[in-house]
Amino acid sequence: MRREVLISGRTIDLGALLKWSGEVRTGGEAKQLIQSGQVRVNGKTEIRRSRRLVSGDEVELGETTIVVRSSK
Repeated sequence: MRREVLISGRTIDLGALLKWSGEVRTGGEAKQLIQSGQVRVNGKTEIRRSRRLVSGDEVELGETTIVVRSSK
C-alpha cells in the first residue's frame, strides 16, 4: 500500500513519522522497528530514529510505502 502523509513543518524525524502516520503506537515500537533494520528510506535501510525526512522522501515498512509531503 502506498500513501502520502502530510506534515506541518519542513522536516520530521523518522520515528515521529512512524507514530504520526499510525504505523506504530509508541516511540519504543518505532525504535525497535528502525534499529532491527525493518525500515527503508528512499530505498536504503535506515537505523537512525532521528533521521530527518523532507517532502518527497519515501519510507518503506513491510508492504507499506509512506510518501512525506510538507504543507509548507
